Amino acid sequence: IDISSLSPSEMRSFRKKMQIIFQDPYASLNPRMKTGDSIGHSLLIHKICNEAEKRELVLDIMTKVGLTPSKILCEKYPHQLSGGQRQRAVIARALILQPELIVADEPIAMADVSVRATLLKLMMDLKNDFNLTYLFITHDLATTKYICDRIAIMYLGKIFEMGTIYDVYSNPKHPYTIALLSAVPVPDPKARRKHLIPRGEIPSPINPPPGCRFHPRCPKVMDICSKEEPELIDFGNNHLVACHLKYH
Repeated sequence: IDISSLSPSEMRSFRKKMQIIFQDPYASLNPRMKTGDSIGHSLLIHKICNEAEKRELVLDIMTKVGLTPSKILCEKYPHQLSGGQRQRAVIARALILQPELIVADEPIAMADVSVRATLLKLMMDLKNDFNLTYLFITHDLATTKYICDRIAIMYLGKIFEMGTIYDVYSNPKHPYTIALLSAVPVPDPKARRKHLIPRGEIPSPINPPPGCRFHPRCPKVMDICSKEEPELIDFGNNHLVACHLKYH
């Protein structure tokens, strides 16, 4: 769906179906609003309920995301919450409209290492309980193996490879994907892996190179790579790859 073509009324209806979890819970919560008011504000904007009904819905969703005791925490301001509690509040705010899609932009990047696993488990439990679809944006490849069904590898705004977690991790085809996966640390220091190291520096995303955007850094570059942008080709099981190397 091209959301830029929607009318204002259609966009308002669409917004209820799609919410976002921001990376920084410190910046995404209004410091002048109590936590409960921040979580339930969208209910009033969309005229879903009155003030009394809003409080009950807010307390319920706070309990479901682990913000307890909810009656006490809903009266707290963001600066009175821990980092993990703030992120739970951001998750609760995204869930309260019962959306179909949640865009999660690095949702655990700002959390302490000690609470990241807890937040990931919470998101997985909520995904199952609410029948949610996540668009999970991250640079942490280890996290994707835990939470994602499918993965898309992007570079300078272009998707280079996309498929199931198993297909992409077990049989990566694009040189950039191979380079990324070879850089992921493994627990066994004696494990030997083939490393593919990109050359040079990352080009400016404002003025990307012609053809394949990875060609200035690709160790397997061919002449065609700088002239033509490769298309995504299905290599089976909806495993899509955009690389001239794979079909020339």
